Amino acid sequence: MRQAVRVCAPAKINLLLRVLGLRADGFHELETLLQAIDFTDELTVELAGDSVELEVAGTYAGPVTDNLALRAAEAYCLAADLRSGVRILLTKNIPTGAGLGGGSSDAAAVLRALNHLTGGAVTAKALLAIGANLGSDVPFFLCGSALALARGRGDDLTSAPSLPTTEVVLVCPPVHIATGPAYAALAERRASTGLQACAPLERMPSDWDTVYEIAANDFESLVADGHPEVGLALDFLRGAGMRSVMLAGSGGACFGLATGASEASSTAQRLSDELGWRVLATRTLDELPPVSPL
Repeated sequence: MRQAVRVCAPAKINLLLRVLGLRADGFHELETLLQAIDFTDELTVELAGDSVELEVAGTYAGPVTDNLALRAAEAYCLAADLRSGVRILLTKNIPTGAGLGGGSSDAAAVLRALNHLTGGAVTAKALLAIGANLGSDVPFFLCGSALALARGRGDDLTSAPSLPTTEVVLVCPPVHIATGPAYAALAERRASTGLQACAPLERMPSDWDTVYEIAANDFESLVADGHPEVGLALDFLRGAGMRSVMLAGSGGACFGLATGASEASSTAQRLSDELGWRVLATRTLDELPPVSPL
């Protein structure tokens, strides 16, 4: 019997992203409200062969040897002392450098898939530790919730009850923004201007009205100043009447919330025509996609 599963790896948007300062370990202290959305990569994971192999189709995702999905499988095999090889087929839809967490979501999907295939050979706590070593967003995609508040490096997670599904218009300008340099540039700007980080969030949002009130991204002005395409995307979304128009993470993608599917679809089509870029009408998720046997 073939031991293989299929899983979709969703993108995320940051409804709040605050960088609160530099930690003793050299990483930045974060406070971010992460929301999974219905824009996914697709993975097939199979126990087969005698080595870890990754095949990537779709959107270019860089060298295979640097791919987080491959690194996740290698780390899992080591932690589980897995004797079998692993074959992964990854179909990329989520662009890299967009701040949508696609690579982190792929890594989490591989870890979830392998734990399913091995009957839970690695504990949930150990799985989170593997994820945190791979990237700050990976623990979110492992936490089992489509909405969570993350602090620390992103691995101190508080899962939140899902908010009612809402429509999202996502604009992906043709820019690639690496996470590390973005954090370094933010720290440099703060040092040169004397700007201070904002105070931590006092309570978890329990409805969309509260989200609209707190929505902010510390990277937004920095990224928009350095990349005119991002500023243009934000302006177009605001001009279209979208709510909570923001940078999606630390990369180049931007989003706005629509009042319904029809508005989201028509706005996405119009902005795509006007900008000539990838613009999607999608929605927030109320749960993460399950691991499904083939």
